[in-house]
Amino acid sequence: MNHAPRDKSYEESLLQALTDPLEAAAYIDAAMELEDNAALLVAMRQVAKAHGMAEVARRAEVGEKSLFKALAENGNPTLDTVTRVLHAVGLRLSVAPAA
Repeated sequence: MNHAPRDKSYEESLLQALTDPLEAAAYIDAAMELEDNAALLVAMRQVAKAHGMAEVARRAEVGEKSLFKALAENGNPTLDTVTRVLHAVGLRLSVAPAA
């Protein structure tokens, strides 16, 4: 069986949803709850992709190749890069007490 059409439409609907700042914030927050940096980077990459990687790189004043590298599964972005990317997609970093 070929599931490519369903998978593609799922990704398309996810990316469409992630253009909404509330959805994007909830998605990244859920990834942070996992306490897994790779999952967080995947979530940030998906949100950046939803907004257009080139546009996010431009707004964040980060090279596009640097952005891809920073948000790769084994990437290790600086705090500055994380905050720039979040600001570029209309989000900000915040801190809350652990449950």
